[in-house]
Amino acid sequence: MFRTIFFVCLSLCVALAKHEQYEGAAVYDVTVTTKEQAQLVNQLENEIFVDVLSHAIPGRTGQVLVPKEQREQFQNELSNSGIEFEIVTENVVEQLQLEDELLAAASKKSNRSASRIGLSFDTIHRYSVVDQYLVDLAEAYPDIVTVVSGGESFEGRDIKYLKISTTNFQDRSKPIVYIQSLLHAREWITLPATLYAIEKLVIDVVEQDLQQDIDWIIVPIANPDGYEFSHTNTRFWRKNRATGYSVGNTCIGVDLNRNFDILWGTASSNSACSETFHGRGPASEPEIVALQNILGEDVNRVELVLDVHSYGSLILYGWGTGQLPPNGLIINYVGVIMAQAIDRVKWPTNINYIVGNSFQVLYGSSGSTADYGLAIGSPLSYTYELPAYRNSGGLNGFLVDPDFIEQAGFETWEGIKEGARFARDNFRRRQGH
Repeated sequence: MFRTIFFVCLSLCVALAKHEQYEGAAVYDVTVTTKEQAQLVNQLENEIFVDVLSHAIPGRTGQVLVPKEQREQFQNELSNSGIEFEIVTENVVEQLQLEDELLAAASKKSNRSASRIGLSFDTIHRYSVVDQYLVDLAEAYPDIVTVVSGGESFEGRDIKYLKISTTNFQDRSKPIVYIQSLLHAREWITLPATLYAIEKLVIDVVEQDLQQDIDWIIVPIANPDGYEFSHTNTRFWRKNRATGYSVGNTCIGVDLNRNFDILWGTASSNSACSETFHGRGPASEPEIVALQNILGEDVNRVELVLDVHSYGSLILYGWGTGQLPPNGLIINYVGVIMAQAIDRVKWPTNINYIVGNSFQVLYGSSGSTADYGLAIGSPLSYTYELPAYRNSGGLNGFLVDPDFIEQAGFETWEGIKEGARFARDNFRRRQGH
């Protein structure tokens, strides 16, 4: 009996220690009525280093995670600007412990019953598991799958990706669809979207045209260092793990979705402590060098770029300055048909997707994947923001319930299919086929 009590207490202490940096942190619902108020909330992310979990816009509540030390200042800033707020989570640690328990239980179940592709959709898989899976898949399906190392992360982890093609990327009459996930480390629910796409293109192939007519590049873990750190140390870690940006490395990491070589530094932060820190220069981070090289490998055929994030139930496109590209109407139309495909199969409790220019729908940004896709000539380039679990918002936007993992992959794939087929037809028209 004593031994049982001892191990229960030990497990509890380990869990508390893992999440101790979140002690006293709270999540606030923030309601704004004007774009000016929305911008003020976004600026606080750089000024007092709160963590904006989802951005507030007029008509749509946002959520902000505020450390214990910043809570009084945060509340004063909002009150002085007439911005309404409500504390929705007083004890963040309890939420984190609940996620740990749910995923641990799912992992045990997963070990007893592997899925048909060797990776289950009832838990979130770690970097080493996914890394090995890509190698195994290429060995099992050499006629269609090639695994490639795009380069190494700051800490030396491989950034592997799959090239899926029935013609080994030699048929130049085919467009390329590029998909990546986990550029932001804490957005765990985005991984099932890329893994599900891989399954449907390689293992459980029902719609042959998607495999035959299109070449695919899929990067499941674009930020491996940050992703691992979010599992082992800081659950809401967003950036990579680059050092050397502050004295004594008191502030670590670069927001990789502000580091691409496009409009760099114009709508991001120059503070190393900020969640949107853009780094020392365009493509200063090895992860972005790798991703830019992957995208540039056969740049004239990259017809559709999809960067999968969470959360918010959004499909966004550039430019991050608010200016629309020349084919803005087409980009919006394709975004709408992708969103409608997802909405047809989503959980009824989730809100419908919103489609629009990222600046107009959320906020200004620079150095993003979506903008870089446009810059290299891809006519269709988007950021997906997957829904929060059961549309609950707050911390559940990033926390994962195993019940939603497969659904996230399934519904996102429905949107991807619509975009891919339009990209195929559009590419053929432009090539005169």
